[in-house]
Amino acid sequence: MSAPSARFVSRLTRSTLALILAGGRGSRLKMLSDWRAKPAVPFGGKFRIVDFTLSNCLNSGILRISVLTQYKSHSLIRHIMEGWNSLRGEHGEFIELIPAQQWLEDDSWYQGTADAVYQSLDIVQSHDPELVLILAGDHIYKMDYGEMLGAHEEADADVTVACNQVPIESAGEFGVMEIDGDERIIGFEEKPEAPKPLPQDASLALVSMGIYVFDAEYLAEHLHRDSVVPDSSHDFGKDIVPYAVRNGHRVQAYPLNSRGCGADYWRDVGTIDAYYEANLELTKPNSPLDLYDSKWPIYTYQPQLPPAKFMHHGAEGGGRMNDSMASGGCVVENSAINNSLLFSNAKVGNRCHLDGVLVLPDCTIGRGSRLIRTILDNGCQVPPGTVIGENPELDASLYHRSEGGVVVVNRAMLGQERQYQPSMVFSS
Repeated sequence: MSAPSARFVSRLTRSTLALILAGGRGSRLKMLSDWRAKPAVPFGGKFRIVDFTLSNCLNSGILRISVLTQYKSHSLIRHIMEGWNSLRGEHGEFIELIPAQQWLEDDSWYQGTADAVYQSLDIVQSHDPELVLILAGDHIYKMDYGEMLGAHEEADADVTVACNQVPIESAGEFGVMEIDGDERIIGFEEKPEAPKPLPQDASLALVSMGIYVFDAEYLAEHLHRDSVVPDSSHDFGKDIVPYAVRNGHRVQAYPLNSRGCGADYWRDVGTIDAYYEANLELTKPNSPLDLYDSKWPIYTYQPQLPPAKFMHHGAEGGGRMNDSMASGGCVVENSAINNSLLFSNAKVGNRCHLDGVLVLPDCTIGRGSRLIRTILDNGCQVPPGTVIGENPELDASLYHRSEGGVVVVNRAMLGQERQYQPSMVFSS
């Protein structure tokens, strides 16, 4: 398939409305989503998960964006209002927040991803888009949506589904698809017990990324149709797309890994272990996700913080920092930090040892503490001399220990839930 012209793509991006589904609780993230929606969970030292989807929109030239919220959305709404309000309304650009509607004839919240869009369909149609781009607000990746819009138009598709290859053992967590030689989707199963492997490689499966392009009229028609189906879960992956495939509609795949657009990176950080590993990947010398790419920047709310500060006390001081990252406002005293991320305003006391630790915003670690393979949630005040990550049984009794052996600590576990006063940088 030939690459669409820049003018062709720019016309498509101007006539596209992006809908970011950001209402999910993210229950597999356990206590990390107790106080905030999954898209609002901090990531990468200074960002929130939703920043990656929003940045993809801006970098792709899509400047009409609606964010659908629901579960514990206060910190997400605050973040978007503070950090994403620079678009020009007089030019038809916007990022708008759409809370769950709870229509009068129905007292339930969103029942599925398709229902979330259906309940907001009057708002969607008021913007009169030609195409609607449905995006998940809880994945980490870089992607030029303009190229996907161009592929959708060139294929004359009703629906286009972005997809990627994942190991067969993890494919059961996604919608698994089969495609023909023209990248037409001929089979689609949502979270199958026995995922179908790729014909050319039995160790991989082709899965949906939860990114869809719809012709606006087609979308409205099938949201209305699905809304009255008694046994529907009103979900794009479970209902809308499988229906379209079964009934011979023009459903096209857009395999991200074959595009060669520098975007062969996608992480669903839906579990504690996946979230932990995706963050630590950023500390590697050759990280698969380049946060320093000036051609595709990741935007966020940029607080006014002083530079990170590292103090080495005296000739016998043992302060060092290896394969780690520190954000603005961090202060580290004479401590050894390996393979770790210090988020904004983290403070590490004298003679601490951190190895494989995510220190989320506004945490303080008391002097002489040792932490290994640990996530500290926002605002934790770790007492001096605390040891975490060395005794699995003790860790499991005091904190949460994941299947992969990552220990998660939050304020409630330290008896500090009411003591935390969030900074202006992060809340929840």
